[in-house]
Amino acid sequence: MKDLKAHRQAEQAEWQATQQRELTKLKGAQRYLYLNVGAYLAISVIEFYLAIVGHSQTLRADAFNNLSGIISSVLLLIGIYIARDIHDDDLMGQPLPEDSPTSGQRLQLTRFHYETVFTMITGVVMIAIAASVMYSGVKSLMNPADQEVPQPITLLGGAVATVIMLGVWWLNRRAGRQLQNAALTAAARDSLSDAVTSLGTMVAIGGALAFRVTWLDGVASMLVGLFILTAGIRIFRESSLNLADYFDPQVEQQFGKAIAEFAAVEAVLELKAHYNGNVVTLDVVIAVDPHMEVQDSYRLGEEIEAVMRRRFGIVDTDVMAVPAG
Repeated sequence: MKDLKAHRQAEQAEWQATQQRELTKLKGAQRYLYLNVGAYLAISVIEFYLAIVGHSQTLRADAFNNLSGIISSVLLLIGIYIARDIHDDDLMGQPLPEDSPTSGQRLQLTRFHYETVFTMITGVVMIAIAASVMYSGVKSLMNPADQEVPQPITLLGGAVATVIMLGVWWLNRRAGRQLQNAALTAAARDSLSDAVTSLGTMVAIGGALAFRVTWLDGVASMLVGLFILTAGIRIFRESSLNLADYFDPQVEQQFGKAIAEFAAVEAVLELKAHYNGNVVTLDVVIAVDPHMEVQDSYRLGEEIEAVMRRRFGIVDTDVMAVPAG
């Protein structure tokens, strides 16, 4: 009984340490997302102003693209804020049960899901903005009389946006890898897409100015919209699969092979991994010797959990042992 109590205390202490590591990562991600909001806001204001002054449909589309970056960064910040709120007494207005060690872990894992929820909303917003930008481009091409060659000043907007977004992409990518954070990884992809579209905007404006082609500005704005659409669909797909409890089958096979290496495990009957934000948990059913004592099967489960945590970073492995048939 004392051993079981000591083990539960050690397990709870380990969970608290894991929770604190994840919360520290989320706090770090917040700082970078605030930087993203500032960068996107500055670029959007500059590009909108220059698009109006310089009569450029493409630069206006790129400004909308960067406006989507502001919206997505704010949404991700909201999701991370909810995920980090461990001291509330409700969850989205719903009362919480008593915060026992077990429910405390379960509830925090639930909160981590909100980061993924808002990442998915970001994808939806990007898709909507892409549709608006592409519609404006088509409308412009269908009205040739309204088309005109943009002014040279608009090149400055594309150049400034390209340089800033490349810097933001590099920071997001580095921080996303260091913190292993899905929100920053999504932001990095978004900012790289934004850098490419800003570069494309600059090239398109330059081409329109060099060759005095009025329709090139409208076509380029549609391509910018297509880039936004592609990035939005990718972010939406990955986050929705995460929320649908999808996990890469090849990675699950690696988990199963690691568990099957234990001599006492005769077979891995069932295995399912779950994402909780960036945290991975695992449920597994193993077949063991029918004559194995309860104490030995319990110890085996603890050994498996320790190995999975050490080798793969899985914070919680729920092992069920059944007699081999």
